[in-house]
Amino acid sequence: MRERRQPIVGDPIFQVIKSDGRRFAALGMIGSSKECVRCRLQALLSSRPTQMLVRAGSQALASLRNLAASLSTLLFLIAVFAAPNCAQSAEKLSQAKKLYVDSFGPSKGAEEMRAELVRRLGKSQDVQVVQDRAEADAIVRGTAQIWATGHISLSTHPSSLSETAFQGYLSVEVIGKSDQPLWSYLVTPSRFAMGSITEDLSAQLVNRFLEDRKKKSAGESLSSGTSTVARAVLKGAGGTFPAPLYQKWFELYEERHPDASVQYDAVGSAEGIERLTKGAVDFGASDMPLSDEAMSEAHQRFVHIPMALGAVVPIYNVQHSSGEIRFTPEILAGIYLGKITKWSDPLIREVNRGAALPDSEIVVVHRSDGSGTTFVWSDYLSKVSADWKASVGSGLTVHWPVGIGAAYNDGVASVVQRTPNAIGYVEFIYAIQHELSFAAVKNAEGHFIKADIASVTAAVQGAAGSDHDLRVSITNSPGNAAYPIASFTWVLLPEQINDKNKRTALVELFRWALTIGQKSSAALGYAPLSPDLVKRGLDSLDAIK
Repeated sequence: MRERRQPIVGDPIFQVIKSDGRRFAALGMIGSSKECVRCRLQALLSSRPTQMLVRAGSQALASLRNLAASLSTLLFLIAVFAAPNCAQSAEKLSQAKKLYVDSFGPSKGAEEMRAELVRRLGKSQDVQVVQDRAEADAIVRGTAQIWATGHISLSTHPSSLSETAFQGYLSVEVIGKSDQPLWSYLVTPSRFAMGSITEDLSAQLVNRFLEDRKKKSAGESLSSGTSTVARAVLKGAGGTFPAPLYQKWFELYEERHPDASVQYDAVGSAEGIERLTKGAVDFGASDMPLSDEAMSEAHQRFVHIPMALGAVVPIYNVQHSSGEIRFTPEILAGIYLGKITKWSDPLIREVNRGAALPDSEIVVVHRSDGSGTTFVWSDYLSKVSADWKASVGSGLTVHWPVGIGAAYNDGVASVVQRTPNAIGYVEFIYAIQHELSFAAVKNAEGHFIKADIASVTAAVQGAAGSDHDLRVSITNSPGNAAYPIASFTWVLLPEQINDKNKRTALVELFRWALTIGQKSSAALGYAPLSPDLVKRGLDSLDAIK
């Protein structure tokens, strides 16, 4: 079974019923009110797992008892959550004119964030905020988190006053008819914010929503099609980089297509590619594209389909430091080559004049497993450092000159968090969800940029590739606003699939991901693909034989 991430506000609540080791049901949302439950119950009662429960009544006594307990749970839910039929009618973002803003959950500052979002939406002439969800064309669901990162001195004088520095994020989805995602986005604090972090995040989110609402999005212009989904069990394995996005996508897809079952193991890109080449899974997921030489050695070719864009960020745990830390390409390469060994190094101090940096040894942490995250990190270092390229290079695994190895994102993050003066690297979404300190990085144009949806999107604008070959690296891309350690994440499918039923099921799954699924990407910190890239991805799908 695929790994599941920790639930966040807006996620479906699973584990309403257990039977034969399976968990299913999707009733309500974490941190949400009791909306549209009748629709969800109808979907549950017609779903394959529920039908399995009914069939179980003809089997052993234990199964009958499970059925009775399950039906009792359903009756309880109907009694507690009974509500009018879903009123949301918007099928496109442009049709979302009346909005109901749901609870943002119990986290600190969430209610204040919701109130500020409602206030700003209420000032718009294009949309109306309603107090009754039954009147709404669409529901706004979200999660917000704010945390203190330290203190910033208000002047260079040692005894001067200081103010608390905050980090955080606001993630929102707009849900329309039949609980279909219409739009999503995630914002982090602006570089030069005016007002409080709550005001900053809410202003960014509302401005982006109103701007996108006026545009014709890729999801509105490209349809996922209406063909019947083939009954199949699909198995995939690969990168941890896209795992949160894929897990959400596959859960949503299964809810809407009861005949489909998708299992994804986030075992790292290297292991996923190996399983794919051995035929142990139906699709692989990697942040490193396979070269023609690698596919020749595997005696088979794979179609590379970009699914989304993400970022890798440097995380740090510098003791007694104040303010945020910034890195240049030279600093990052020097640290990971073992040439810069102390936080007090002149190169680090030069670009962090407002930060109190200790005269302490830098503890370097890296991935120990074969990882697409490592490929993105080492690919970037290979582009910005001739020494790194010559002595280490890029790959899913490399020979590290220095450092401590740890498996997966959680392993790297854990070592960094518990080790004073450590540095490591993880995916952007992992960093913000776990309240990790991560740095701005100097890009190819000389600007210090922190990872966010906008800066990752800017990175792809400088990428080039043929119409048919989407294996493009976007690290260190040109552009004033481009974050330099960004990457596509790809799904790999065999160029030829003999099982017609499985081929149809795979194409329909990833056609849905390239169209409808894109609307959920940004809420999890992944930049959605441009309409042009979506079209090229769909063309690649159609070429599979």
